[in-house]
Amino acid sequence: MTNRDRILSREVIATQIPSGDKTTLHAETKVMIHQTLGGAYTVQTDFGLFRINGADADALGEQPTATPGAQAATSPDGAPDPEAIWAQLRQVYDPEIPVNIVDLGLVYTMDVEKITEPQPGHRVNVAMTLTAPGCGMGPAIAEDAKNKILLVPGVTDADVRITWEPAWNQSMISEEGKMKLGLI
Repeated sequence: MTNRDRILSREVIATQIPSGDKTTLHAETKVMIHQTLGGAYTVQTDFGLFRINGADADALGEQPTATPGAQAATSPDGAPDPEAIWAQLRQVYDPEIPVNIVDLGLVYTMDVEKITEPQPGHRVNVAMTLTAPGCGMGPAIAEDAKNKILLVPGVTDADVRITWEPAWNQSMISEEGKMKLGLI
């Protein structure tokens, strides 16, 4: 076994890639860690690729990781810091691509609005896309983005919507993302 090869010490619920289906991986399953980004693990098994949440890292023999909460102050009216929201979005990864969704150019818009229902606070609205319309991981990526946004002080609600207009293409990738992918 290499340092990336593992045997699960306990059962975990994983997300199959690229379908997005939830699957139970049983204790004693052999896996190979492909990438560890954004607090999650992409692993290869004899049954395909899966994403395991950082909270289940102990099953891989790793230290459990929690997504760091944004350590940003709110404005005098309690509004969240937009830079803290962008920082959280940069912690969200497509499990098949080692570049975050912001640098991939998948996030089209992000805005903050003051709300009174269901509780007073601020809602973050994000419109994003995926690299391919048939990607089954879309709901899992959107949920990951929502959960990370909700960690930002001042955010009481988040809506992450997947859109297909305009269609994504490689020219939308940031310079940093292109460098990570070896495109420049």
